Amino acid sequence: MQSPASDLNKEAQRLYDKLHKLGWGMEDCQLIAPTTLEINELRKEQNAVILAHSYQTPDIMYGVGDYVGDSYGLSVMATKHPAKKIIFCSVYFMGETAKLLNPDKQVLVPRVAGCSLADSITGAQVRALRRKYPHAGIVCYVNTYAEVKAESDACCTSSNVVAVVEAMPQQEIVFIPDKLMGLNLRNMTSKRIIRWDGTCIVHEGFNPDTVRDIRRRFPDVKILAHPECAPGVVALVDYAGGTSGMLDYVRTSSAKMFMLVTECGLTDRFKAEFPGKEIVGTCILCPYMKEIQLEDVLKALKDPAPEQFVEIPMDIADRARASLARMFEFEKQGKAIVQTRGGSSATSADGNFPVAPQPLAVHCSRTG
Repeated sequence: MQSPASDLNKEAQRLYDKLHKLGWGMEDCQLIAPTTLEINELRKEQNAVILAHSYQTPDIMYGVGDYVGDSYGLSVMATKHPAKKIIFCSVYFMGETAKLLNPDKQVLVPRVAGCSLADSITGAQVRALRRKYPHAGIVCYVNTYAEVKAESDACCTSSNVVAVVEAMPQQEIVFIPDKLMGLNLRNMTSKRIIRWDGTCIVHEGFNPDTVRDIRRRFPDVKILAHPECAPGVVALVDYAGGTSGMLDYVRTSSAKMFMLVTECGLTDRFKAEFPGKEIVGTCILCPYMKEIQLEDVLKALKDPAPEQFVEIPMDIADRARASLARMFEFEKQGKAIVQTRGGSSATSADGNFPVAPQPLAVHCSRTG
């Protein structure tokens, strides 16, 4: 049923109010208004919540997303939301994490999108690593599929990785799958870190020369980077942390100029949410995140295909949830260990990245 012209005009104006800071014109908003209006009406009818990762396109983040944030924070937030259906606009492994934490809710992804990090390792390869390093503990970054989490001793996020590793009883740690984060981790712990060879297609693309050039051209700039970047990049920035940590830094900083060494979606959020501050430098698009379109979100609500439903075999789900549960346990223990020794040159006092002390927390913004 076609919406009345008055409703479409109101929807276009709503979109324009949110998107004009990103260069969207009223005609652009009028083009997508019928789709966003239908999505939002179906969402309400079906008691659904739409979660949008910070790397999504602006029309998804600000047009239909109820909440926008990082993958783990959004998944945790969904456990507290009364909605019985979750539409997670993200790559597929993030939908899996939402399902692990919300087993009684229906979870759908608009598109089965991959991820260079998550795709770099399988559960079978983790089992092979355990045979090769029988005395080592295995810690997996949350950016992995459920089958990998299920084979690991504990999960971690970019904000609590140091604390989790410090609390592991083993002195050798196999850290999977991000080799660059593994290199950064080596500088923050006395434990032997055995790395896998995965990388984020976005963050591996940045290099120290770019950071130096921006610093030279803009001496007052604050440069923020994701710990999935190479150590040579991380060593040069003012802050290294996850997507939510970077936005928190901008929010509380008195600085007026920033460079975000990460995916372009976060740059869009910066422009939309901090209009009084300036961003310089370049960003890199994630081809996987950008696969998701408004039409895919509409299909997930209107006529979902079987592959859009996130389902995880029970035995894998149970073991993956146990790995996530141990993350909380080890995070608490690890921070206590670091605080007892008073920090070090390698770690901050709370057991996180030294230039990015961010405790594990849920940082999601409501867009409605």
